[in-house]
Amino acid sequence: MKKSLIITISYFLIQGIAHNIGHPVTPAFVRSLDIPDYMFGVFFASMSFGLMIGGPIWGTLGDAGKKKKYILIGIILYSIGQLFFGYVGNQYGMIFFRFLSGIGAVAAITLLTSHIIELSNKEQRAKHLAYAAAALTLGASMGYYLGGFMSTNDTIVDFLNIDNYSKIFLIQAIFNSIYAIFLYFTFVDSKFDAQTPKKGNIFTNLKEVAHIRLSLLFFLISLTFMTIGATNLSKYIDVYFDELGYSPQDLGTFVFATGVVSVVTSVFIVPFFSRLKKQLVAIAVIQLLSAAIVFYVFRASNFLLAAYTIYMIYVVAKAVYLPLEQNYISLHAQEGKYGRVMGVRQSFLSIGMVLGPLLGGFLYERSALLLFDSSAMTFIIGVLLLGVVYALEKRYQQKQKKQEQIM
Repeated sequence: MKKSLIITISYFLIQGIAHNIGHPVTPAFVRSLDIPDYMFGVFFASMSFGLMIGGPIWGTLGDAGKKKKYILIGIILYSIGQLFFGYVGNQYGMIFFRFLSGIGAVAAITLLTSHIIELSNKEQRAKHLAYAAAALTLGASMGYYLGGFMSTNDTIVDFLNIDNYSKIFLIQAIFNSIYAIFLYFTFVDSKFDAQTPKKGNIFTNLKEVAHIRLSLLFFLISLTFMTIGATNLSKYIDVYFDELGYSPQDLGTFVFATGVVSVVTSVFIVPFFSRLKKQLVAIAVIQLLSAAIVFYVFRASNFLLAAYTIYMIYVVAKAVYLPLEQNYISLHAQEGKYGRVMGVRQSFLSIGMVLGPLLGGFLYERSALLLFDSSAMTFIIGVLLLGVVYALEKRYQQKQKKQEQIM
């Protein structure tokens, strides 16, 4: 593997740690401010709205060259947003700073993913995306564990003088600043960044992303529904752990375990799936399996046992799904325009990340089981939309064959 690929994958690991240190303490932090539980979903949705708005913008700017500059700007914005989220003390101000965090965070998410695609040939692309996803997941798990450990370990609490949860967000901002310095000295733009002509302006370039194939549009809509389910699962399982009386460290340990499972899956299982020709079928099967697992786990008499066993099958399935969907989308992009397409992907992803927590917050207040069941249903809706994608792809291929025969 190229040195540039290894370094880029290391960014995903570091970003996973840096962007997740505050997550295990967020539910307890929100409750400590006497803010209603449903606001937890609003905070996450506001950040996701920032991701949705920022994705295509950062992607288009990155395709015009100088990815490093825009990634660094994004990291700085994210750090500012997280710092003030922890210290503003007002729920409306917190909504704004979560939105700012989303705008900043999506720069690196979008541009590093497009950078991986640019550095990879088509045969190795899915595998490299899987490694990047595994690094991000492992980093996120480490960040969760670190955040939970720092907030509950008496020695660390005394040493760092963590007298309230806000200090965790300060530590997160400092960690992000160190990440930005490391990236500044190690990131090297790809050949596409060096060769891309600087034509037009951002508004002209953004219009180009509207001209996408109908099958890809339905795939992206399917992605939105699947993201609603996956987001509510990942975020409200945090709240569910807290509700059942588990500590932030218990949650951090569980998420760390999911990260280890994801890494093992990405290294040993994903390469097999990346060679499959019918990847749409594989994605559909994965989502149906995920729905069945969710229906079972949150009805299990021993939740913790089910979480560490059956739920881990869902974690495996999710680790396989992510590089497959990214690879499918990348195949619809022209060389030098990967950032724009991945930015559009991020927007559809973020729509799900906005709608999911907003809907989820109100569903969870009525019943935790209702929230998790609705997540399973969105997986099933996503599969139905994949059926439409499959039919459209077949029709497109037949049309292409007819045109070739005429010529």
